[in-house]
Amino acid sequence: MTDDSPRPRDVLLLANLGTPSAPTAPAVSRYLREFLSDPRVVQLPRLFWLPLLRLVVLPLRSRRVAHKYAEIWMDEGSPLEVHTRRLAEAVRPLLPGVRVEHVMRYGEPALARRLRELRADGARVLVLPLYPQYSTTTTASVGDVLARELPGARMVDDYHVDPGWVQAVAASIRAHWARHGRGERLLFSFHGIPQRVVDQGDPYERQCHAGARAIAGALGLADDAWQASFQSRFGGGKWLQPATDATVRALAGEGVKRIDVACPGFSADCLETLEEIAMQNDGFFREAGGETLSYIPCLNDDPAHARAIAGIAAREFSAWT
Repeated sequence: MTDDSPRPRDVLLLANLGTPSAPTAPAVSRYLREFLSDPRVVQLPRLFWLPLLRLVVLPLRSRRVAHKYAEIWMDEGSPLEVHTRRLAEAVRPLLPGVRVEHVMRYGEPALARRLRELRADGARVLVLPLYPQYSTTTTASVGDVLARELPGARMVDDYHVDPGWVQAVAASIRAHWARHGRGERLLFSFHGIPQRVVDQGDPYERQCHAGARAIAGALGLADDAWQASFQSRFGGGKWLQPATDATVRALAGEGVKRIDVACPGFSADCLETLEEIAMQNDGFFREAGGETLSYIPCLNDDPAHARAIAGIAAREFSAWT
């Protein structure tokens, strides 16, 4: 006797980092507490770090960070959540028979809770962290949640040189140049991590440079037409170099008047791109003598991005036997 019952639907969870629920100090404090309590994110002894976080970091940072969020907040909510949700909606029709949802590692909609809900469904669950480059500080943290909540689920580790994604980023840069003109230099700015993490074997820096080279190659750029840097330093110690803020100042000091900045480590626009790059670093560049820092938006829910993500997921499901 054969089993004619339908196979449970496959589920694709597009996982992003997370965001506060509102641009207010209490909401930012709740989000930062969850985010910065993750030992993958801040790799300091818990007995030292957690009291410091609660008593010093959160009271000092929450109101200031909330002000930054208020400057970029959209009518529908946080840009990261809005763009990630829209991306999931764009991927959904490209994967018939797959339930496509978006989740957040920190904040809502919560990855851990959704995995617990899916335990009884009997579905194959694929989690695709929207981090093109693998890092123990980000991707591995998603893996920790999978191992704890739904060990049978699978995860995409990275897609930093996936041809569809590389071409999507390159096409978005070409489109930006067609609309706004082209600067004298293209800067790829990636989120930084501590140098000691890379020294311990984290492949993130290598993957950032490999992805940047692939995108530059797709654009046909000479080596002296682009460069890579790292932003968003938090805390002390040595972080990946060169730093984005120092780089834009140095370029202005060299007489470069216009630069274009893309952030291919970020799948969706967020505080680090809209406020830190398009506002803060634009100011740094102008103060140092530059004229225009033209920020190139993330892929967000661009159709080419949706096709690239759908292609990656389809290959993973096809290989799942």
